[in-house]
Amino acid sequence: MIVIIGAIAGFVISLYNALVRARQTAEEAWSGIDVQLKRRADLIPNLVETVKGYASHERGTLEEVVEKRNKAQSVAANDVTGRARAEGELTQALGRLFALSEAYPDLKANQNFADLQASLEKTESEIQMARRYYNGATRELNVKVESFPSNIVAGQFGFEKRDYFEIEEPADRAVPNVSF
Repeated sequence: MIVIIGAIAGFVISLYNALVRARQTAEEAWSGIDVQLKRRADLIPNLVETVKGYASHERGTLEEVVEKRNKAQSVAANDVTGRARAEGELTQALGRLFALSEAYPDLKANQNFADLQASLEKTESEIQMARRYYNGATRELNVKVESFPSNIVAGQFGFEKRDYFEIEEPADRAVPNVSF
């Protein structure tokens, strides 16, 4: 009898620890996204200032980028769905900002603009990698939370499914028309 109780306790402990590992992996993955989004947000003011010097009458586009950046930064850190929506809007606004460079050949040739654009492109790539990692970690956690018998342990100890970092608006999925 003691052996059976010990085996059951060991099994429950093993499931609990697997759930904790999965939750921590998902939280670490979210932190990776957050770091990359912060990096992008920090680059945007420099980009906007560089463009301002060349395209001062394109105020609406510049203001939209700043507005979307501020909106994205104001979303609660744990609101994955809201953050994904806001970041999608920011991505679209950045696409329109880069499209402006076609109208301003001097801007396109400006080294600061080129450096900022390259930094943003690298950051966008790293954001995509971080999103994939986060969604994979979230999938693993969600499978454990929903699968039998770990769902019993998850329910008892308050483990919950996480939201995926997804783009919800179809317009946000569209690739901005940017050509250099």
